[in-house]
Amino acid sequence: MSIPDFQTLMLPLLKFANDQQEHASREAADSLSQLFHLSEVEREELLPSGRQGIFDNRVYWAKTHLKHAGLLENTRRGFFKISQSGKDVLRTNPQEISMKFLKRFPQYIQFISGNGKTEIQEAEAEISSTQTPEELLEEGYQFLFRLTTSTRTSVGVL
Repeated sequence: MSIPDFQTLMLPLLKFANDQQEHASREAADSLSQLFHLSEVEREELLPSGRQGIFDNRVYWAKTHLKHAGLLENTRRGFFKISQSGKDVLRTNPQEISMKFLKRFPQYIQFISGNGKTEIQEAEAEISSTQTPEELLEEGYQFLFRLTTSTRTSVGVL
């Protein structure tokens, strides 16, 4: 199985927190990795920066989006629990939770548009919304590197 994107992790993460207990982020990542039957190799796969695991990064971003929608709340550094809004959402038995789903919460809209994005920027974000910010940065870096390399090669500089 491939590593699920961060939006796919949102609903399982919220369900994980539904016991109303405080949870460590590490505990959530361990539980979700078992739920998705990730192999040890998949679990240890790192972002191109080599500093963080891909799966852990995606769990972090799922938690961040849920927190900004008011469905999870941080209790202390590295720990979180479900909020009343999160419990209310689970009572509706949603089939999935995505960025689109979270747009029904005013605080989430403020989170994603609080930096004055234009409609074009928001549309671009929707296109690649399955990638975390780190993945988008790495993709951009790789694109620029290929562009620079191909330009040097085509003009005979190398």
